[in-house]
Amino acid sequence: MVDNPFAVKSLPLINQGKVRDIYRIDKDTLLIVASDRLSAFDVILPDPIPDKGKILTSISNFWFKKTNQIIQNHLIEDFDLSRYITEDEIKIIDDRYVVVKRLNPLPFESVIRGYIIGSGWKDYLSSHSISGIKLPTGLKLAEKFAQPIFTPATKAKVGEHDENISSENVAALVGKELSTKVEDISHKLYEFAFNFALDKGIILADTKFEFGLDDSGELFLIDEIFTPDSSRYWPLETYEIGKSPESMDKQFVRDYLETLDWDKKSPGPKLPSEIINKSSNKYQQIKNILCN
Repeated sequence: MVDNPFAVKSLPLINQGKVRDIYRIDKDTLLIVASDRLSAFDVILPDPIPDKGKILTSISNFWFKKTNQIIQNHLIEDFDLSRYITEDEIKIIDDRYVVVKRLNPLPFESVIRGYIIGSGWKDYLSSHSISGIKLPTGLKLAEKFAQPIFTPATKAKVGEHDENISSENVAALVGKELSTKVEDISHKLYEFAFNFALDKGIILADTKFEFGLDDSGELFLIDEIFTPDSSRYWPLETYEIGKSPESMDKQFVRDYLETLDWDKKSPGPKLPSEIINKSSNKYQQIKNILCN
């Protein structure tokens, strides 16, 4: 169990993820609290990023409202949480919690890549493909794809690593009809946010979504959306094909960690105060640009 200064004692904790803690309110309703924890390479680092949970919650809520014409999401509005937890607890988790429908999460992350970077670049260098999708030869680092591609991934447990899988793998997990629906909605969400961000001078290079089903099989968008934890954001002004772009997300921390002699296994290394502060500033910067 990860230590958490934003713990809620009045409700049963049913899951502690890399960033979020999930509590059961009743059989149909959950409380999700975003901590300041930071994970990199699927390892929770020992140092929190100040106000990260508040920023992620604010960004996600902004995008959930912007995209509910594309797909319904898990948020429950106007919920009286004071019936279930203490006023002191509400103050502690203020601005970093949401109340949501209890759904059945799909067993994969839906990833849309508009540019070749990160693990996709590494896969391309070794096989000229990503998630089973054959790509043209000669692509350069950070180059834009002719069309965004759907590259789903496994949902790793804390301390384990996500792995890219194919659309065929996803269809085997949830069925072809649902797989196709998730892929189509993911593309629509990415296109909407990409154009919105580009108007503000920001490139949304790639992003990941999570989805869940209710008991009747209705599909919902869950977890987080278009945050700097789940997305790569680059400033358009300095973007250049063939060069590693300036990061406006948690890639900044990953880049620092790549300079260390660390095997990317738990426990993660401590971060210097300069990296912590710069990371916090980057989270706040992307929120200010996108959500104002």
